Parts: sequence; structure tokens; C-alpha cells
Amino acid sequence: MSDLVSLNASQEVKASSFNGFIVLAVLGVTFALLGWLLYTAVVAGAVSLGSGVAWAIKGIIFLVFSSGFYMLQPNQGVALTLFGAYKGTDRNEGLRWTWPWMGKAKVSLRANNLISEKIKVNDLRGNPIEMAAQVVWRVTDTAQALFDVDDYTDFVDAQIEAAVRTVGARYPYDDFTHQEVTLRGNHEQVGGELRLELMERLRVAGITVDECGFTHLAYAQEIAGAMLRRQQAEAVVAARKTLVEGAVGMVEMALEMLSAKNVVELDDERRAAMVSNLMVVLCGERDTQPVVNTGTLYS
Repeated sequence: MSDLVSLNASQEVKASSFNGFIVLAVLGVTFALLGWLLYTAVVAGAVSLGSGVAWAIKGIIFLVFSSGFYMLQPNQGVALTLFGAYKGTDRNEGLRWTWPWMGKAKVSLRANNLISEKIKVNDLRGNPIEMAAQVVWRVTDTAQALFDVDDYTDFVDAQIEAAVRTVGARYPYDDFTHQEVTLRGNHEQVGGELRLELMERLRVAGITVDECGFTHLAYAQEIAGAMLRRQQAEAVVAARKTLVEGAVGMVEMALEMLSAKNVVELDDERRAAMVSNLMVVLCGERDTQPVVNTGTLYS
């Protein structure tokens, strides 16, 4: 992409144009003066064929110069060309005027909000996922936008899709161990990287990206069900692990307290049985039914 930027050396420069209201006033005064001179000539009977042709030529010249007017709204620019050569860009809003033989191409400098189509991308692990992005972009260099790419709006669409594919392939969709940067878990970080990727790609067209992020991110339909079951299984395993770790801690605390307070003396076999019973009570999914021992501890 940097080689492409160096090959296209277009750069916006300020155009030389005139305040349209001043030029309009001058043309109005000139038109009124010509009309008055024509009227006086008619009254004096000094109108001939040659003078009539001269007055017609003057009128045509007036109409030609009138075609040099153009209007600019806020956040608009006009690129001026002379026989195909770029001469500058006018960003002054209001009524403007330039020489009639200058070519004029308007460019909007306003922010554009674009939501891309959903595309299928293979993530870092090869899983097919669906992605779509929302991008806010605007033209910063009118010369590059008009003369370095054929159609800068189509160029933006194509580069957004390419950037989404590139960034989507750099990371996995999800990491159940929470040790990697993922598309789902690091939304802001990946969105920032997408913005940098787009700015680099769109720099050749004189376009900057103000904001971007993902509007759609999901597994493709063909693996969505399997990945959902995997996520559920991982969640069950994680919950079981937490439950067992907590139960072991509680059993250890109970045995230490019983021993410290000399509540009961347990040999290794009875200690093992007590640990087993406590683990069943703490880790079981159903409510346990207590069994009351009415005899001795060893009966």
C-alpha cells in the first residue's frame, strides 16, 4: 500500500477563485451599462448591422462569464481543473466564481457512516465466522480522492471488506482459557486495529477514518450449534471446577476445626468416610437425605 501512495503524488492545494457576490455585482453593473448604451443607440438611430452583431457578441460574452458561478455549502469543496490539469481546490462556502473555462468537480467533505455487508471469514483457528463493520469516514484530500482512485466511494467499500477479512484472520473468535486476544473478548482493541488498518489502506485516496467497530460477530451457521455446545460444556466444566475447589476448602476447614477443638477423634478410615460424605453433600446436584446414626460411632 505504501508503494501505491508513493506512485500517486496528487496533493490538494488551495485554488484561486473569487467572491461570487462581487463578481455578480460587477456583471450586473456591466449588463445595465450595456443595456443603457444599446437603448441610447436605438433612440439616436445609430444602430446598424455591424453594431447589432457587436452587441450580440457582447451579450454572448456576458453569458459565458456568467457560467463561472458555483455555490458551495458548508463542508463541501470544488476541485478546479484547466484542460485536465489540476489547479487547486476551493473550500470557501457561499457563492464563488472562477474563469468559465475551468472545470469544476464538487466533493463532499462531510462524515459518511457506512455499515458493511455481513461477510464470512476464517478466524485464526480456521473457524468460519460472520463479520460486519460500521465505519465513519470522510475525505481529507480532494485531489487524492478524485485523481488517485477511479471512484473513491467504491474504493472505500472494497477496502473495508478487505480490512475486515485481514483483521478477522489475525485472531481467534474466542479463547476459553482467556489467555489470547480474541475478536469477541477484546472488542475495543480489535476495533482500534481495524481503524489503523483502514486508515493505512484509504490513505491513498485521501480519506481518513474517524471511528469504526464491529456490528456483527458470530460463528457461521454451519458450526454455530457445535460451538454453542462446546461453550456450554466449557461452562459446566468451569463451574464444576470452582465447586470442587470450594468443597475441598470447606472439608479441609471442617477437619481442622474438629481436630483443633477436640470435638471427635477420627482414625484414617473414618476420616476418609467423613471426607467422602462431605464431598457428596457439597458437590451433589440434588438435596441429600440425612441418615441418623443412633448407635456408636463405630457401629
